[in-house]
Amino acid sequence: MKRICLIFALLIVASTFKAAQNDKVLNSPDGRIEVTVSIGEDLTYTVVRDGKTLLLPSALSMNLSSGEVWGQNARLVSCKTIEVNQVIPSPFYKKQEVKDEYNGLQMVFRGQWALEFRAYNDGVAYRFINRRKQSFNVLDEGVNYCFADDVPLTMAYVNVKGDFERQFFNSFENVYTATPLSKVDDSKLILLPAVATLDTSTKVCIIESDLEAYPGLYLNSDTKPNSLKAVFASYPKESRQGGHNQLQAVVTQREAYIARVKGKRTFPWRGMVISDNDIDLAGSDMSYRLAAPSRLDDIDWIRPGKVAWEWWNDMNLEGVDFQTGINNATYKYYIDFASANGIEYVILDEGWAVNLKADLMQVVPEIDLKELVEYGKTKNVGIVLWAGYLAFERDMENVCRHYSDMGVKGFKVDFMDRDDQQMVEFVHKAAETAARYHLFLDLHGMYKPAGLNRTWPNILNFEGVFGLEQMKFCRPMPDMVTYDVTVPFIRQVAGPMDYTQGAMKNASKENSYVCFSEPMSQGTRCHQLAAYMVFDSPLNMLCDSPTNYQREPESLEFIAGIPTVWNQTFILDGRMGEYIVTARRQSDTWYVGGLNGWTAREYTLDCSFLGDGEFEVVLFKDGINAHRKGTDYVKERFPVVSAQLLKLHMAPGGGFALKIEKK
Repeated sequence: MKRICLIFALLIVASTFKAAQNDKVLNSPDGRIEVTVSIGEDLTYTVVRDGKTLLLPSALSMNLSSGEVWGQNARLVSCKTIEVNQVIPSPFYKKQEVKDEYNGLQMVFRGQWALEFRAYNDGVAYRFINRRKQSFNVLDEGVNYCFADDVPLTMAYVNVKGDFERQFFNSFENVYTATPLSKVDDSKLILLPAVATLDTSTKVCIIESDLEAYPGLYLNSDTKPNSLKAVFASYPKESRQGGHNQLQAVVTQREAYIARVKGKRTFPWRGMVISDNDIDLAGSDMSYRLAAPSRLDDIDWIRPGKVAWEWWNDMNLEGVDFQTGINNATYKYYIDFASANGIEYVILDEGWAVNLKADLMQVVPEIDLKELVEYGKTKNVGIVLWAGYLAFERDMENVCRHYSDMGVKGFKVDFMDRDDQQMVEFVHKAAETAARYHLFLDLHGMYKPAGLNRTWPNILNFEGVFGLEQMKFCRPMPDMVTYDVTVPFIRQVAGPMDYTQGAMKNASKENSYVCFSEPMSQGTRCHQLAAYMVFDSPLNMLCDSPTNYQREPESLEFIAGIPTVWNQTFILDGRMGEYIVTARRQSDTWYVGGLNGWTAREYTLDCSFLGDGEFEVVLFKDGINAHRKGTDYVKERFPVVSAQLLKLHMAPGGGFALKIEKK
């Protein structure tokens, strides 16, 4: 009997030793985060922070068309850890450099594939790596997030009804929904990023980065309790011309796989930003750190800036002697307005190319593009052209060459509305082609940036945001104010966004309404001004009519003078869904913006971030009646010193905006 017990005990010890051998542990540089990768029948990872389990064992795998499954019964060949502490230059970003400090775990497995984990002080990420030379197809990738409790998830569902195939054709924008994991609607796809609130202070933001030659990641509820799983669009097999004005490729049939792989490559990062508070979440650089480095050696020709834009205000001009519309007289007026106010660009949105042709070489007779470009040059204003996806894709090289030679500065490419591998490959090709002709891009109808702003610095901005355009047509009327104080903590974690702020017609909650031709914003004037500091937008629209701006010279002067890229950015304060205060520095000048939700707030701004010295402040704050008349504001000018406390009132849907210059 003793012999049997001894043998049994030895088996337990051997089993425990074997399990320990198959567990690889990675700690963050500060030691607070511990990632345990377990190699067994399934490949799983667990995330613990400060002794608290954030993520239970969550499986990861990649299923190949050969029948092989990376992650099942994996056999480890080699393993090494690395320590990285470097600084990444970050042009056209919210700061001029990004600290990149992490500990890495690199595991190579039998079958010529590998897995890489990184543990940062503020999160965790992993990715698969293919080491084979031969081509193959990926049937699916298993990505799972198994939380310990039924925690609330704040996310945007795809705003399309129907089965997943229909939902794969979407504009990547919707309001946010907060619901426990157990109540997530499994009939709807979830857009990334999404935020899980684990307790009163800890939040986890799920992201992906370095998305290239691979479909984008959606989330959906899993069969396991308190869990989420990945869903991917399969590779398109057939498509037809259709959609908006025949400018889209509508997929009619898909392959049985999600991606084609051609030789050695890395796959996209699956990341978790882990924050102690909402401020750290809004200030995260995780997506930028994980992205592939810039592929452009020369970026001196790229000029971020602001854009006078005609679509949102429906070309509504007053006091002119011509009929406004898509014609040279109208666009010359916008060019004159931009020039007089130091605005770098004017965009010609949809309508300058012949409708329903999907051909950017066919210009409507009312427009003389060469004349407009030349006129803009005399006024130091560049021209940007709107382009429907299919028209740009089918003649990309010729279009970029032709309009670059003419002097056009960039394209706003719109209505991609997909993120399968084929569309992701288009985006990279568009960025590369445009860069060769010194053209920048602003991508609308577009998925989240996923690191593209680092890899291709000529992509200055991205939509994928439920922006101010919704006040033109969205019914029922959206709650834009709550969205405004939520999106910096979720979507903006993935990168810049073309929200298109700047409305001069500002209405309280009770007085706002949807209007296509004469739209307004929800909330106060100061809320709109502050959005230029809170939202990351290297290419930033002035959405309203020149006529409306000319009636509001104080607001116009302030907006026109705000930079679009920054030396430093600090999130000073904020709570997701309630308010946010952001400070940004360009050279020796600081700009501070505060956005408020629907609850009036007394806020004290601590000026310690300014450093030593005396400063001059220009302040826009909500007027005493801003709660009922959104255009009510007060402008003040006064001195301030470091560590001085400024008491500010923010009305419901309100905000404040400051420009601070050193004396």
